[in-house]
Amino acid sequence: MDELVLDAFGKINLALDVLYKRDDGYHEINTIMQQIGLKDTVILKNRSEGIRIFCDDNRIPTDERNLVYKAWEKVVEKTKEKRGVEIIIKKRIPLAAGLAGGSTDAAAVLKGLNILWDLNIPQVELMELGREIGADVPFCILGGTAQAGGIGERLKSLKSFSNKLILLANIGVEVSTPYVYKNLNLKDKKAPLDIDKIVKHIEEDNLKAVAKNMANILEDVVLKKYPVIGDIKEEMLKEGALGSLMSGSGPTVFGIFDDEHKLIRCKGKLEKKVKVVIATKTI
Repeated sequence: MDELVLDAFGKINLALDVLYKRDDGYHEINTIMQQIGLKDTVILKNRSEGIRIFCDDNRIPTDERNLVYKAWEKVVEKTKEKRGVEIIIKKRIPLAAGLAGGSTDAAAVLKGLNILWDLNIPQVELMELGREIGADVPFCILGGTAQAGGIGERLKSLKSFSNKLILLANIGVEVSTPYVYKNLNLKDKKAPLDIDKIVKHIEEDNLKAVAKNMANILEDVVLKKYPVIGDIKEEMLKEGALGSLMSGSGPTVFGIFDDEHKLIRCKGKLEKKVKVVIATKTI
């Protein structure tokens, strides 16, 4: 095989809690991650040696700063593979948006090189390599619906929550995850979020209960800097969303709908005010 084309799906967080700051400087989290249909396309082509990265978005670095470079590096370190690769990324997931755009591209490269070079690395080992690249990479390899602990690398697959109507709204600014965590005040936090209750609603496939109980502790930090996020949430709820939440460290807001006509009407209204509005589904 000389060429491979892969879908690299984004994710949303149906719930996100931060429990405490760890001794290693990272934060211990409890979250529910959900893959969505919005995707980048990652194309891998064999070459004689080394790596070349191309991307149709000129804001994306194409050198060692890109997580796909790190993914290639990890595979080569593990396998001592001598072949090179050309990687072409077609971006559709907004940048620094809380949707795991960089992580899912890296996950696609880990999975893709395993296939392209016939390496037979087990999924659990690919996920371990992914953990060394970024906290969301293991989930992007696993996919579906999962509860995550640690920094996001301890994963437990949940019952599929697929085929739910999702509307994404992104204000077109990049939000730094380190900035959000640095400005998070855990001292005033009263109690952890009841993530287990949301897991139970997912297992029951209770869409309304999941939507009603969604929560993200990082939301308040980003809301202070970008109050428009609160306006978007209100608009979605007013237009019939069952629930609305900021995903990850933001700034993307998503709404869950049970009526496609309401979603389309809401999309039309938000498009007049918000830079990027995308209708998609959970997968």
